[in-house]
Amino acid sequence: MQVILRSDVDGLGMRGDIVDVADGHFRNFLSPKGHAIKASPGAIEQAARMRSARDARDHEAREAATSIASTLVPKVIRIEAKASGEGRLFGSVTASDVVDAVKEQTDVELERRQLDVDGIKTTGQHTVTASLHQAVSFPITVEVVAAE
Repeated sequence: MQVILRSDVDGLGMRGDIVDVADGHFRNFLSPKGHAIKASPGAIEQAARMRSARDARDHEAREAATSIASTLVPKVIRIEAKASGEGRLFGSVTASDVVDAVKEQTDVELERRQLDVDGIKTTGQHTVTASLHQAVSFPITVEVVAAE
């Protein structure tokens, strides 16, 4: 049975895609949850409009993510944290700390879930990976210094 997805479904497709599924899968899962509708000529035209809108939003999001990446890649984000004499932190630098420092130093707003911070526990330079879009992932250089 051909159906048109009304929302993104893991392992099946994205909104507006026309996919073949088993009748039972459509009847028991996709239709009751509102994830899909049966493909008819009118619905296929609607699916084309959904795909074009999705592609336009995706293009805008990719452009915005690329712009933010070009701003943040050359910068070094400086974070002060309490540390011992040997350079070990009394705690760790978290994604929230990096988000706050980026906002303060560059006026770029990120979300902590977009960052991959691997428990920064020492002073010095570290690299944090930011994923703002599925096609745009870039490193942010973070310099952790001992607070005085």
